[in-house]
Amino acid sequence: MDFWRTVVVLFRRWYITVPAFFATLGLAAAAYSVVPVQYESGSVLVLTTPLTGGTESTNPNVPNPVTNPLMDFTQGLGLTASIIIQQLNSGETASALGIVPGDTTTYGVNNGTTNPELLQSGPFIFVDGKGASPEAAQDITKRVSDMAAVILAQRQKELKAPSSTHIELQVVVPPTAGQPLLGSPKRAAAAAGALAALVSLAAVYGFESLMVHRRRRREAKQRSTDDKDPVTNAAPHPDRAVGVTAIGARNGRSRELVHSGGAAEE
Repeated sequence: MDFWRTVVVLFRRWYITVPAFFATLGLAAAAYSVVPVQYESGSVLVLTTPLTGGTESTNPNVPNPVTNPLMDFTQGLGLTASIIIQQLNSGETASALGIVPGDTTTYGVNNGTTNPELLQSGPFIFVDGKGASPEAAQDITKRVSDMAAVILAQRQKELKAPSSTHIELQVVVPPTAGQPLLGSPKRAAAAAGALAALVSLAAVYGFESLMVHRRRRREAKQRSTDDKDPVTNAAPHPDRAVGVTAIGARNGRSRELVHSGGAAEE
């Protein structure tokens, strides 16, 4: 019932509904055009152990066995990946990469989840870069990937790990070409359109309430007018009422005298 009542009100006040509808479309289009489109690029890295594993033999006669790095994903690689991810997401690393607060170019690094408790679950490192252009998104992704290799080498050097045991960083997926992200402009346009629609609906109902109030006032005034004298549309003045009564009384007395005089003559 309320739905159809709303539809009736919208159709009855079409001279407000139609301009409000086009204003809503214009506001949504403006919001869509104002919010800049961002582009996203991604890269996937993985840590691998060296061929001879994570230890170095001190006896040249007994060398370490050669192992396929892709078949030796130990828990230590996941821990190392989490260390690199934490450092890449730090503010110092962002400043070193030229990222300032409020910049349109941003990046994020994780191992497939944003939960810090699960950062040690695997040796994978996912780099996600965003920028105002495809080139900017791909560039920041590449720079973050290169920074991951620098951090890994620096960490192993600081710990004085033998060079033969250094963990290697393999690029599984190189930085992809920037792809447009249309979610932000669409969300902005949807929010602006919804807000404008609510304002338009409020304007229509406000105008409808004003018209109903004015109509009721006119009806009340008309009823008050009808309750007065139907001939003059106004209540007779008391003095005028007394004068009319007196004149009527005199006229009646004169008529009686005339009738009585006529009867006498007869």
